[in-house]
Amino acid sequence: MYIKTGLFTSESVSHGHPDKICDQISDAILDACLAQDPNARVAIETAIKGDLLCILGELTTTATIDPDTIARGVLSDIGHDGGQWGLVADEVRVITEVSQQSPEIGAGVDAADMGAGDQGLMFGYACSETRALMPLPISLAHDLMALHRKLRLSPAGQELGPDAKAQVTMRYDRGRPDGVAAVVLSSQHSRDLGLAELRDMLRELLITPVLGRHLRPDTKVHINPAGSFHSGGPIADAGLTGRKIIVDTYGGMARHGGGAFSGKDGTKVDRSGAYAARQLARDVVARGWAEACEVRVAYAIGQARPVAVDFETFGTGIGADPATQYKDVGFDVADMLRPAAIIDRLQLRAPLFRQTAVLGHFGRAGMPWERFLSQTVDRSRCSTGAEAGTANVAGQATDSKADGQSKLIATYVQIMRNVYSRDIEIWQQADGTFSLRFADSADWWRNPRPSRDAKGSSRHCWYDEDSAVSYLDQVYGGFGGLRRVPASGES
Repeated sequence: MYIKTGLFTSESVSHGHPDKICDQISDAILDACLAQDPNARVAIETAIKGDLLCILGELTTTATIDPDTIARGVLSDIGHDGGQWGLVADEVRVITEVSQQSPEIGAGVDAADMGAGDQGLMFGYACSETRALMPLPISLAHDLMALHRKLRLSPAGQELGPDAKAQVTMRYDRGRPDGVAAVVLSSQHSRDLGLAELRDMLRELLITPVLGRHLRPDTKVHINPAGSFHSGGPIADAGLTGRKIIVDTYGGMARHGGGAFSGKDGTKVDRSGAYAARQLARDVVARGWAEACEVRVAYAIGQARPVAVDFETFGTGIGADPATQYKDVGFDVADMLRPAAIIDRLQLRAPLFRQTAVLGHFGRAGMPWERFLSQTVDRSRCSTGAEAGTANVAGQATDSKADGQSKLIATYVQIMRNVYSRDIEIWQQADGTFSLRFADSADWWRNPRPSRDAKGSSRHCWYDEDSAVSYLDQVYGGFGGLRRVPASGES
């Protein structure tokens, strides 16, 4: 989806939300298995209501774990250790009903070229609204919940409870975020903290620091709009693994195949396929091929290669479609989406999942699926620089579409040049503006944030060289850096 003009809303929930308690327990059990047995097959669901917690699912592993102890540890970490919020981790009743994975499913997954553990459809998404290449509404909602946890664990926030929710409605104007139209924030709190005091605290210490420049004079702010919120978490509401799939992904900005993530190892394409689709969509935007991209993937149970892969750029694409551009640079997209390839590339046998169970699985710095694709792709499966087409040498490039008045300023070379060979050029146009493009392409990049008074070709330009270079650094700087090669005649 690519919002042009109108309103769009996304929400996030805290560590202490009952559904998120279950996601964290399921992923903590998964991590415990993978820490001992990287080949563990895990599909664990958790349910909680009051002091009753149920752990259900399938588990095939050589690891020796204690699900009860793991679950109680998660509850304690969240804040349910002393009973202040109605639950005591050590007093929770735990029922466990876990069997091994079905041999029929296992046979398909255990094939020589690992097959998908189930059929299904997955979506990945990225856009240029934030540095993390995530939609802004869900990013701000997650930021509110992240700061809520920090505040709650600080001396100033001791009266805040672990259960909370945030919702951000963003106004869009001509494809760009244009301020927060409304924010809803609800937090559990002790009876010693009055409603007026709570609202002042959350406005001053959460909403203003996070939303800051996005707030407008007419922004509607709703803090605990239903009034007091003393009873929360599993005391007030039942929780279940996999019930916050929109919070986990893109806040509704992209489609969702319906499969939840938490508690599932990498052979389950509900999780691994969605992670790989995110990496692919993110890569398309990071390369400047589009301002927004949705990747659609579908699998058949027991089969390795996906039955369908498609890209949607919502009219924001530059040049050929991403599938063609990947083919041109030597990437076999369908091959990279095999479960075995995904697991290897994204390190999905490592115990890294519990941290993803709250505040979204995507846009998280340092996670393997948030890396530029050329950092993680198997080099034996992609073309070398010579095969992919060598970029023009700075100072010797010719501009096949320029009007004769454009001037090549410099070429920026990615550090990982031996994997991905296309250099990026910065040109000064006849009107004094600056444009970016790949050296072997005739297509200018779009500036995702042109100035409001921009006209004509301004969608493809920056108004000074520093702004263009800043955008380059934003998109590529985190992937190993850039090296500037001056054009001929420049000192």
